[in-house]
Amino acid sequence: MIHEKKSIKNHIKDYIVITIASFFYGLAISQFLDPNDIAPGGVSGLSMIINRIIDIEVGTIILMINIPILLLGLYKFGFKFLISTIYATVMGSVFTNILAVYPPITRDPLLATICGSAVASVAIGFIFKSGATTGGTDIIVKVLRLKFPHLKTGRLFLMCDLVVVLLSAFVFENTDSALYAVIGVFLMSVVFDIVLYGADGAKLIYIISNEWQSIATRLLMELDVGVTYLEGEGAYSNEKKRVIMCVVRKQISPQVEEVVKEEDANAFMIISSAAEIYGEGYKNIYSEKI
Repeated sequence: MIHEKKSIKNHIKDYIVITIASFFYGLAISQFLDPNDIAPGGVSGLSMIINRIIDIEVGTIILMINIPILLLGLYKFGFKFLISTIYATVMGSVFTNILAVYPPITRDPLLATICGSAVASVAIGFIFKSGATTGGTDIIVKVLRLKFPHLKTGRLFLMCDLVVVLLSAFVFENTDSALYAVIGVFLMSVVFDIVLYGADGAKLIYIISNEWQSIATRLLMELDVGVTYLEGEGAYSNEKKRVIMCVVRKQISPQVEEVVKEEDANAFMIISSAAEIYGEGYKNIYSEKI
């Protein structure tokens, strides 16, 4: 009963954070990026481009584009995965429309790029920390990774963003805006990583739990995380235990923690930074040394 109350309290806290973060996400789009023709990539950037062609509010277009994407995510990952994402998407779209009626905070494109990208990435970081996403390319990339696991997530995101930025150069008829958008895309990536995961590289995770089998299965099937079993023995109890060891990119680390908490709230977990990782999905030990 206590655990259930704590869970409800945590859910309420998460949705409060998502709401506040969605407000700042809408602020970044409507007060910094959109008024200065800086398309930050992804669905929000694409929505700005469509807005210049069709007279529909940017927030509404963001929601319209996300509807089929969310349905795809619902089909692939289930309702539990998407409920908080749907809320974050709707709130982000609503705040974008509400704040768009006010004059922009700045008309300087460089200031708009820096401030807008920083505010947006901090907002998205807190949304991710609360167990949601902003929809859009997050879901598309996750679906593509299911079908093409050899493709790297970071590259997929970058390709999607750069296509939108390139398209914005033609629609806005302003090369400078597109170049500012490129700066914004890379700035958002850096700030997002720092906010959500710190400045470290990959994460090395050890998990000791009686529910090791169900945890390992979910890590393999849901997160596409490679798992290695280590044999352990309790010094006090002399009890044999299986220890899960995995190395994940820092973007995945919060999801691994969530899986472990859901399967075994009493699991013992060690998370440390791994600066250099060589092997499949990471660095090639030979090419990196050339």
